[in-house]
Amino acid sequence: MFDFLKKKNNGNPEDQNSLGKVGEDLDFATKEAYNLLRTNLSFSFPEKTGGRMIGVTSSCPQEGKSFTAVNLAYVLAEAGNRTLLIDADMRRPSLAKTLQRPLSPGLSNLLVNGDQSVIHKSVLHPNLSAVMAGDLPPNPSELISSEKMRGILSVFSKHFDFIIVDLPPVTSVSDPLAISQVVDGVIVVLRHERTRRSELQETIRQLRFAKAHILGFVYNGYSHGSGYYRRRSSYSYKNYYYSSSNSAQSGEDETQ
Repeated sequence: MFDFLKKKNNGNPEDQNSLGKVGEDLDFATKEAYNLLRTNLSFSFPEKTGGRMIGVTSSCPQEGKSFTAVNLAYVLAEAGNRTLLIDADMRRPSLAKTLQRPLSPGLSNLLVNGDQSVIHKSVLHPNLSAVMAGDLPPNPSELISSEKMRGILSVFSKHFDFIIVDLPPVTSVSDPLAISQVVDGVIVVLRHERTRRSELQETIRQLRFAKAHILGFVYNGYSHGSGYYRRRSSYSYKNYYYSSSNSAQSGEDETQ
């Protein structure tokens, strides 16, 4: 059904965000932390057959969900698993530049017009493939919650051992809730001195209401002895999320 090893390189990934150092460029401590996460996840699906689908989200933007999704996918691939990373943040995609692949065609193109040339081999590892977000659509919530999305994930699960889905933040839009029942579990990313307790509580409440299986939490961004990263209001990000495709592509570069 799909051309799983397509290597075409069109589009302009330079317009998208970069997540910084990922994969083999990680420092030793960070790499070991992701190895531990991989080990813990291996015990979460003892009887699962076929591809295990894991969503990665956060409460608010800039908490490290995309960074976590990329590096989790990398360590899974490094351990010998056929791994697929999907950028399902069709409002503010961030993986195209990091993975050196074109933004389009991608997930939105597959959902809208059946474009099958969407799966690319990642530059990070031979066992890792990726699907970019695609052209930014006006109705991402409807696309991600559609029966077609369920069918696509079902097909992917027959070809990969793990499918990591990078989702938007829970408190910004409804997209991650729409797909939470489709994936086998959800990881929630928190960031040191950024994630507020009230926002995390609201995230957990919404995921539980949607009957999502919360696999656990990743505490991200801790730097010993530093004040690190002051919090910004998420209002501008929500504005960004509801803006048009053209304005979304011209937003400032920020690690999600």
